[in-house]
Amino acid sequence: MKAKIGLSVLLCLGLAAAAVPTVTGCMGNRYQRSTGQYVDDQSLTVRVHDALHNNPEYKFDNVDVNVFRGTVQLSGFVDTSDQKDKATEIAKSIQGVKQVVNNISIKPGQ
Repeated sequence: MKAKIGLSVLLCLGLAAAAVPTVTGCMGNRYQRSTGQYVDDQSLTVRVHDALHNNPEYKFDNVDVNVFRGTVQLSGFVDTSDQKDKATEIAKSIQGVKQVVNNISIKPGQ
C-alpha cells in the first residue's frame, strides 16, 4: 500500500515538474508577449481593423493595423490629414487600446 502511495506522489511530482516549463514558457517579457497577450492583441487588431473598415465616412482600405501589448500602430496611406486624424480617433475609441501610434502617410498630390 505504501508503495502505491509513494508511486502516486512521485508521479504527481513528475507531472508537476513537467508542467513548470510549459507554464513559464507562456509568460512574456518586455520584448515578447505571453500567449494571453498575443490572443488579446489579435482580437484587438480585428476590432480596430473592422471599426476602420466599417466607418461610414471613410473605409480606410489602405490602412494596416498592428497591435503589440495594447498599443495600436496604424500604417498605410490615406488621401487627407482629416482621414489620418479620424483613423486615430477610431482606434482610440476601441476598448482595450492603450495607445495609438499613427504612422499613416498622406498620398502625394492629394
